[in-house]
Amino acid sequence: MASSKEYLDFVLEQLSALEGVSARAMMGEYVLYYRGRVVGGVYDDRFLLKPTKSALALMGSAPTEIPYPGAKAMLAADIDDAALCCRAVEAVAQDLSAKGK
Repeated sequence: MASSKEYLDFVLEQLSALEGVSARAMMGEYVLYYRGRVVGGVYDDRFLLKPTKSALALMGSAPTEIPYPGAKAMLAADIDDAALCCRAVEAVAQDLSAKGK
């Protein structure tokens, strides 16, 4: 099942407090970028984030889900908590910057 543009728009609205968030359509789904780094995506109308060390510390109780067959598990973000989602996106980006990815 592909993600809807409406759900993507909702996710982007929830992340609107952050400058530099963008999305790219990819095979019916959407990859999410923050300041040029891939931080997660929208898969089957689910907002999933890379499970970096800081994101796990921040969202430790979040379930993990597989975005598509053969992919690594990602953190399922509670998109209704916009503030937490923004902090999690920033945490993922910082961890990736520290690794140089």
